[in-house]
Amino acid sequence: MGVDAMTLYRMARKLHLQKVPLLPSLLRKAIYYLHSSHIPFEAEIGEGTQVGYGGIGVVIHKATKIGRHCLISQQVTLGGRSGVEGAPVIGDYVRIGAGAKILGNIHIGDFAVIGANAVVLKDVAAATVVAGVPARVIRKDPDPLTTYQREMGLLPRAKERVHTPKDSLQ
Repeated sequence: MGVDAMTLYRMARKLHLQKVPLLPSLLRKAIYYLHSSHIPFEAEIGEGTQVGYGGIGVVIHKATKIGRHCLISQQVTLGGRSGVEGAPVIGDYVRIGAGAKILGNIHIGDFAVIGANAVVLKDVAAATVVAGVPARVIRKDPDPLTTYQREMGLLPRAKERVHTPKDSLQ
């Protein structure tokens, strides 16, 4: 198997912050050639954030800020927008579906979910699920932490829980 794009990014970012010349740029090129992705070491990506399928086709603007423990699926673009200054700012625990585009100076709140192939051109509130082109609100999650834990496999799903009948013998 090989090294995924996020591992290479983290190496490049660390070297960049230590002001090591040349190596961060070489690692950025390695990300491009190995994963067809553009994940610049200038972007700020929080700990625990992962990219799906090794990061195939992910494009991230160099001014983008991504929080902790996010999941970014393949073919996602977090980029600028013509005529609009700024780049996306993504909160913590955000999940971004395959092929989604988040364009411009957009803020995505903690625990938000961006549906596959959605095109996000406006801010998304925390604990909100959006989908579509352009993206629109599908629902708001009243308990985003529990939902996140369940969907990430940290809690059992309802049908996986063991129930004991009320009249069972102890």
